[in-house]
Amino acid sequence: MSSPNISRRVFLKTSGGVVAGTLAFASGPIALLAPSRSWAMPLDHLSSRQGEVLLAVTRQIFPHPTLEDAVYAHVVKSLDRKSQPAENLDSKNTLGHTLDAGIAELDAAAGGDWLALDDAKRLEILTPMAGTPFFEAIRSDAVVSLYNNPLAFAHFGYQGPEGDGGYLTKGFNDLTWLPDPPKPQGGYLPFEEPTA
Repeated sequence: MSSPNISRRVFLKTSGGVVAGTLAFASGPIALLAPSRSWAMPLDHLSSRQGEVLLAVTRQIFPHPTLEDAVYAHVVKSLDRKSQPAENLDSKNTLGHTLDAGIAELDAAAGGDWLALDDAKRLEILTPMAGTPFFEAIRSDAVVSLYNNPLAFAHFGYQGPEGDGGYLTKGFNDLTWLPDPPKPQGGYLPFEEPTA
């Protein structure tokens, strides 16, 4: 009879890969939401290295220098979930195969390990791949999974949907950043006072 207690290392080894890291900006808005500075995103179908490459590719396609890797990891998790081999399909037509082939192409162009290169060299190798199924799979997924999550909302200052009232009373109509703001076309709202 096997022991029900298995170590974390054995669990991670048998359940696929993992993408992990530490928050770089301890005082940023994401750090306020995170329970600790360390984070890990378990993967079911991709290896840890594949996850690291996909995270780095996503960062190259959508560069935000102060955005934590933990937010980019949501793209990797989404791709991992979609990489599940589909039944009754040719394995060469799956997302998993597309990602494998793209990562292999990056490594071949880098002479072995694309991740070992600096950012400029990585971008130089990735740029000609724009428009390929590999590049487009990552780009199209990231448009949603990178920006549509609470960590990205916190980083970029998006307050989320505010219901039917919209942002009219939340600063949408605020032109105080102009030196001499014009009177709103529809007039001032009842709670607003002219600044003249």
